[in-house]
Amino acid sequence: MDDDATIRHINTHVLALSGYHVDAAEDGAAAWDTLQHANYDLLITDNNMPKVSGVELLHKLHAAHMALPVILATGMPPMAELTQYPWLQPAALLIKPFSCRELLGTVKNILRQTVP
Repeated sequence: MDDDATIRHINTHVLALSGYHVDAAEDGAAAWDTLQHANYDLLITDNNMPKVSGVELLHKLHAAHMALPVILATGMPPMAELTQYPWLQPAALLIKPFSCRELLGTVKNILRQTVP
């Protein structure tokens, strides 16, 4: 298992243990395919993914008029793209490395603001 898969597995496990229903995708293209066939309350995405990046997912969500809050996890925030396209602002940025506590707190705050 590579580092990205390990981190994805740990984050998925932490969220599931906290009572969240979680689906995981191995890359951005798989995530986009899944997003088109199911309804979600929140998307947590890495920016640096194979096939489709986190910023590209934000573009696709915007183009498809999908109002889904996004937490963008990244070691280096894509500030140029986010500044150039202000409508792509994620609901939150999680700067790597982040703790399980930060992940859970961010998820809880975003869902509290967006889910009735």
